[in-house]
Amino acid sequence: MSKEIKKYEFKPGFQHEIEIATISDIFSSHTQELTTPHRAEFYHIFWFQKGTASHVLDFKPVKVLADSFLFVKKGWVQMFDQAGKYDGKVLLFTDKFFNKTDDNNKLLRSSILFNDLLDVPVIRINKSNQELVTIFRQLESEIHKNGDLFHYDVLHNFLSTFLLLAERERRNQGFNEIKAGPDLDYTTLFKDLLEEQYKTLKTVSGYASLIHTSEKRLTQATNQVLGKTPKQVIDERVMLEAKRLLAHTANSIKEIAYMLGFEEPTNFIKYFRKHEGRTPMEFKESI
Repeated sequence: MSKEIKKYEFKPGFQHEIEIATISDIFSSHTQELTTPHRAEFYHIFWFQKGTASHVLDFKPVKVLADSFLFVKKGWVQMFDQAGKYDGKVLLFTDKFFNKTDDNNKLLRSSILFNDLLDVPVIRINKSNQELVTIFRQLESEIHKNGDLFHYDVLHNFLSTFLLLAERERRNQGFNEIKAGPDLDYTTLFKDLLEEQYKTLKTVSGYASLIHTSEKRLTQATNQVLGKTPKQVIDERVMLEAKRLLAHTANSIKEIAYMLGFEEPTNFIKYFRKHEGRTPMEFKESI
């Protein structure tokens, strides 16, 4: 086991950082890597066409049936179903490819396909949303064409259209909509900052100060949107990373404590036991 969770960048050799591959092909070529917990610094859109899969995202198995799209945000720790009794396509793309304007960046950062605060996005394919399949196939066809003056723009437009149609369809399939407004804005800002600084900043007052609001107002926002206090959200993020490192790396308890910003390993052990009900070593042994 390595000292770090394996991280994959988009592979070189492509004119643009976008690719569509057959799941069975990449599975047969990279079984060991895919069935081991790993992070990818690019987005995945799986189109499961046959069979069923239990795709693991941060310790949570997500069961996906045939004729479904699954959306996985970059940076998530994921693991493919080891059984491999499924097939379909997977679309991969990077921020570098999609974010040619600020509006593109805002779309990805706000899309319920990659930023759902409550659930993992899965869309079932049916007779009423076949345009998703059509656009996906058109995008795949364009990827395989020789690049010309219009190649990038056509690819980008197809992907943008697909994401917008998919977001519409997710709402049609019962997405739990969070009401837009200041509460959601504060919660989103807080979650973005937390993702960047959870190792070094663990106080509600610190995050409230960074987004120019009070602890009381931030608490009101997260309670309304997530049903949790900011302190609960901070602790959950720290504990998630602790569990990732304990389960998927060979780092010692001491090393993990320092990696997560604890000054003493004993403080980390007490913190972990408080939130998990067992010590880090007991958790690691159970995994």
